[in-house]
Amino acid sequence: MRAYQIPGLAIVAVRGGAPLGSWYLGADAAGTPLTPESIFPIASITKLATALSVLRLVDAGTLALDDPLARYLPDAAAAGPDVTIRTLLCHLSGLPLDVPEDLAPYGPGLDWPTLAVGCLGTPPRWPPVTRVQYSNVGYGLLAIVVERVTGQGFSTALQALVIRPLGTDAYLGVEPPRPPVVLADVRGPFAGTSLAPYNSAFWRSLALPWAGLLTTAAGALALVRAFQGQPLGLLTLETLAAATRNQTDDLGGGMAPPLIWPRCPWGLGPELRDEKTPHWTPPAAGPSSFGHAGMSGCVAWATPDSDVAWAILGTRTADGGWLVRRGPALGAAILNRA
Repeated sequence: MRAYQIPGLAIVAVRGGAPLGSWYLGADAAGTPLTPESIFPIASITKLATALSVLRLVDAGTLALDDPLARYLPDAAAAGPDVTIRTLLCHLSGLPLDVPEDLAPYGPGLDWPTLAVGCLGTPPRWPPVTRVQYSNVGYGLLAIVVERVTGQGFSTALQALVIRPLGTDAYLGVEPPRPPVVLADVRGPFAGTSLAPYNSAFWRSLALPWAGLLTTAAGALALVRAFQGQPLGLLTLETLAAATRNQTDDLGGGMAPPLIWPRCPWGLGPELRDEKTPHWTPPAAGPSSFGHAGMSGCVAWATPDSDVAWAILGTRTADGGWLVRRGPALGAAILNRA
């Protein structure tokens, strides 16, 4: 924490149903000490929650993984014949990382409905199923699918499909009952303003289905454990197996440099560890281990071989690289403890 100027860390780990330990060290960037009740912006770990909402609808027979996007969103620019629910979940749709700025300019007045229109208007940049391109837009489209088939706003549907069944303290698009942690090293043109990513009520109000969830360390852990089958019955065994199995064959890709890999396995929501370098988890986690990281400075990961899962949430964003540099050592220490 001293070496990387991280004001605080929350770490929770379990093996099977037994706690391995929990550590709440230091404070947030405003000096508020961390506790088990601290609420963090978990950035892209949110995608695990969005994926779970879709997969629960698959299990209910409302959706099918290989349904074309056009069946639900014929007005989407991405609604071509090879873009399906499955390709959106595993980032094979050919969509870019983010909604183009001209479709949804970041600033006062932006909200989720405006962003949803931007997602619908974003065309693929590459042919589908030719590369893994991590895409926030794809998860925005999945959230719109959930809205249309349930008749509810995505935040409401997520509460019913995922958050309440998991019994977690989690919030999307609303201010939580306790002030969330303040993150250090927030970058970009809006850092330190009332529009700052992560730290502002404005950013939290956007209800981003790819990055906007706020929850505790235990809540982040619960999201990855859901893909381990906990609690029982949340997803069927068939869906769990598919969600944590490589869906991208031997295709390469990733997020943005340096997080581009010659082979980029991905499941139906969770990323698969495989042999990726650099990475925020240790090789000892095993190639079939899975989970998700977030640029707010967090990772939630599970290892099927040892039945260990952990969540690490820092109070400094990952922009400076600390999660890639030290996340593997923290994960290895947890595995050694197990």
